[in-house]
Amino acid sequence: MISRGERLANYVILSAFAAFALFPILSILFAALGPDDSADATGQGLSVAGLHVGNFSAAWEIGRFSTYLRTSLAVSAFVVVVSVVLSIMSGYAFGTMRFRGQSVLFYLFMLGIMMPSEAIAVPLYFDLRSLGLIDTFWSVALPQVALSVAFGTFWMRAYFRASSRAIVEAARIDGASTWRILWQVLVPPARPAVVTLTVLVFMWTWNEFLIPLIMVTSESLRTAPLGLAFFQGQYTSGFTLLAAGSVIVATPVVIFYLFLQRHFVRGLLQGAVRE
Repeated sequence: MISRGERLANYVILSAFAAFALFPILSILFAALGPDDSADATGQGLSVAGLHVGNFSAAWEIGRFSTYLRTSLAVSAFVVVVSVVLSIMSGYAFGTMRFRGQSVLFYLFMLGIMMPSEAIAVPLYFDLRSLGLIDTFWSVALPQVALSVAFGTFWMRAYFRASSRAIVEAARIDGASTWRILWQVLVPPARPAVVTLTVLVFMWTWNEFLIPLIMVTSESLRTAPLGLAFFQGQYTSGFTLLAAGSVIVATPVVIFYLFLQRHFVRGLLQGAVRE
């Protein structure tokens, strides 16, 4: 049993780590609500109780974040849906089936985890250029699908290997097909693991910077992090509007996580990745 002193020490340590994690976030938020410090500022905009909330509308209009957020949402939605579906199917195959070359093929998948995107960006650019896909939606989305499926396969394979064999065998005795066993028997109990994978893939895709930077030149195809990089210096010289733009770019990820945090934490606590 934990004593009162140990419990108090735990709360103190956790509070210190929480303050350490929240300090930069609160600093950016307070900076975004401060007076505009850009050299071309003509007014302070809308102010409520001394907080300059008009900085967000100014950053939204000047930085054209509506276009960037729309592109990021489209890319993230495509990558999440395709990656999760493919990861479930490949993880099911590697976790429950036995076939020739299984180990070699699985380790080939794992190269996608071990290989950093910086190492493949240049050859990937030339490959996509030869296919005529540069500066298109597919040049941003497809490489991230490939990178996400590598981790997703490892994630779901571990879950399916730890799932109950008795349920699978009972379903086979009842005449269920392989496809039906996957989607109607194994996937419903795997919802925490699937949601955890969905949240991780969404955050990685939303925050991806290198691939959009290399693959696209059109402004309409810039993602939110890339648009934020161009926003600095090109549209504003002050830190206040840049901080407001950072808050705008980060808000969808925060909302998405808060909406699914219960399932996300449950998936981690259940040990979704187990061997």
